[in-house]
Amino acid sequence: MELGIHFANFTLPGGPAAIGPILSDTARAADEGGCATFTLMDHYFQMEEFADRHEPMLEGYTALGFLAGRTERLTLGLLVTGVTYRHPGLLAKIVTTLDVVSGGRAQLGIGAAWYEREHLALGVPFPPVSERFERLEETLQICHQMWSDDESPFEGKHYQLAETICSPRPVSSPRPRILVGGSGEQKTLRLVARYADACNLFAIEAAEVAHKLEVLDRHCADEQRDPASITRTILGMSDPLADVDAFLKSMEAYAALGISMVEVMPLVEDPAAFATRLGEEVVPRLAEVGP
Repeated sequence: MELGIHFANFTLPGGPAAIGPILSDTARAADEGGCATFTLMDHYFQMEEFADRHEPMLEGYTALGFLAGRTERLTLGLLVTGVTYRHPGLLAKIVTTLDVVSGGRAQLGIGAAWYEREHLALGVPFPPVSERFERLEETLQICHQMWSDDESPFEGKHYQLAETICSPRPVSSPRPRILVGGSGEQKTLRLVARYADACNLFAIEAAEVAHKLEVLDRHCADEQRDPASITRTILGMSDPLADVDAFLKSMEAYAALGISMVEVMPLVEDPAAFATRLGEEVVPRLAEVGP
């Protein structure tokens, strides 16, 4: 299995002036330590389930562009972009820009969005959940089209694009990887099967992940899609450094299900040191975990 870092906490010693250097140091430590991915959240406010909404939160793609210049190997993305945050044509252009400046290391992680308070606070429309899923599917279609040779108009229920031009083209071949986040069985996992290259599930327990993957496999069958063509990833809910042996043992159950990467969160005052220890103590041993 591979290891990724999901950087979710910007409340760091030193205040706002320290966020950039600490974020950079953490990503560089992850890069040098052999981590596969580095992701950020995509929110306007910090999540109330996690901390107070007044705690710091960076705009995701601006921060990823900064990290593209500080790293060399990491795949960079958001876990995950809310479909309501950016017009899909602009979103495809933003991800393309990240892909170009990073040398082909961008990933589009995307979901239906859920944090109503931040939308209302900043005046961003927040349609009902059914419409958000309709918009998510159209956004996936638009990104696929913009990252192809098809520059024809797009006429959807919610979005109309006169010309789907995207120049320069992404460096990634054939395009940036698309990850759809979430575990909804009727809509989200169907969209994974239809449009995505990867999925991401919460690692609450292996049995629940196994069930979600069975649902995904059924959607793949309906879409005539090879399930093996979808990379399966999880977001870990524990600190791997608290007990490395126990963490690796727990990952064996997920690897047996076909999970190929776990992302963990450095919820500590010194995330760069956390990332360094991951590279030394976890990454080499996790690479040996597999079915």
